[in-house]
Amino acid sequence: MKIVDLAAMEYAEAFALQERLVADVAAGRAEETLLLLEHPPVYTLGRGGGGESLPDPSVRPVEINRGGDVTWHGPGQLVGYPILDLGRRGRDLHRYLRFLEQALMDAAAAFEVAAWRVPGRTGIWTDGGKLASIGVGVRRWVTMHGFALNVCNDLAPFSRIHPCGIAGCPVTTLSREAGRAISVADAKAAVAAAFAGLPADALPEQPRDAAVHAAPCDEFHAPSTTSRRPPCPLTV
Repeated sequence: MKIVDLAAMEYAEAFALQERLVADVAAGRAEETLLLLEHPPVYTLGRGGGGESLPDPSVRPVEINRGGDVTWHGPGQLVGYPILDLGRRGRDLHRYLRFLEQALMDAAAAFEVAAWRVPGRTGIWTDGGKLASIGVGVRRWVTMHGFALNVCNDLAPFSRIHPCGIAGCPVTTLSREAGRAISVADAKAAVAAAFAGLPADALPEQPRDAAVHAAPCDEFHAPSTTSRRPPCPLTV
């Protein structure tokens, strides 16, 4: 698996790159790739989003073809776009989401930050709130979009939205939870280590034509969370 550090990149440019890689991986022209980067400030809205997640009418999110609701990206936040061929990794979308969560929890643990899952929601959480969001898309069983890990970013932009459609839900950063400054570069190294090799017990590899039979997956958008739930029960 190739891991590519893109530094900072505009959202539209990164999306176009993902689409090219998805097509190349599906056609066997490229190897699986994890893109790691930061975006200039931008709000994005997945197909699970709605107007009630945008209490501030001045917010104009970019509407995209991933699952989930509204979120924010910006400097100090590590964004990861895994381009993986689930056609030869079991065709199990739920297992893939759990793998992403585990990789992010392992990365947080590298900084002595304990993070966990919350039943019924996708992402990872701490005592201080939501640490990372996940929203993915799958085309021809090749994944796109991915995760956003708050490292050392300003949290104020989240106050203008209901992050991931959850009203009143606190959001935190790796630096805040660790009680010390953590750089995006350090977080990239921890995430890359968590992804390295894609452990066989997490996403076992097999020939694409031998993968378990499932319905064709031309386009699928896995939610980052369920947007019609009560307010987040976690408190700061």
